[in-house]
Amino acid sequence: MAARTPEGWHGWDTYASFYDWENARTVGRRDVAFWKHTLADVDGDVLELGCGTGRLTMPLARAGVSVVGIDRSQTMLARAITRARRIERARRPRLVRGDIRVMPFRNARFRAVMAPYGLFQSLIRDADLTAALAECHRLLPRGGRLGIDLVPDVPAWGEYKERVSLRGRGPRGGEVTLVESVRQDRRRGLTIFDETFIERIGRRTERHTFSLTFRTLTLPDIVDRVESSGFLVDHVLG
Repeated sequence: MAARTPEGWHGWDTYASFYDWENARTVGRRDVAFWKHTLADVDGDVLELGCGTGRLTMPLARAGVSVVGIDRSQTMLARAITRARRIERARRPRLVRGDIRVMPFRNARFRAVMAPYGLFQSLIRDADLTAALAECHRLLPRGGRLGIDLVPDVPAWGEYKERVSLRGRGPRGGEVTLVESVRQDRRRGLTIFDETFIERIGRRTERHTFSLTFRTLTLPDIVDRVESSGFLVDHVLG
């Protein structure tokens, strides 16, 4: 029997416990300033696709951006909800569980939609990307803004097996080691990250294993997909 093609959302519930720990050591807050600048003149609500644990949501909300975050992972979203409670009520973001291919909002609800940190690359089928872009178009009025952040080098990652990528004090006070493998499925244009977080707290050792799957189209392909969905691409950065 052929192996089932993974869905792009698989693995994120397990990843939730270590997402902030890992990103603090890799991306950190380097993209926060970009989004603050991009959204500074937006007058109205901004929808963040794949808001996760609120890594971007919370600093944007504190900066005065009216943010609504949507994510499919209840476990990731629970962490964002906890974070949101620390923000004054007037600026607190609204957080919604949902599928970005079929979103639970009315037409022209937002002034801007942001798809940060390679979010669209988790949509590993053409139909998924088409559906998500159609939803973005539905939710934005004429002149609304769609911002997309891509990770352009994912297809170029060399394959490797069981490499220790990170090690340090973990979120629960123990020692955490990330052992990572990378596989490329060139035929389907997929890059698969097999992750094992080994957490040692006292004499107890726990292993948290999952896989994350990403698909990367070329920049011209993405521009074509976006424009085919009814958008005008007016800036390409980076």
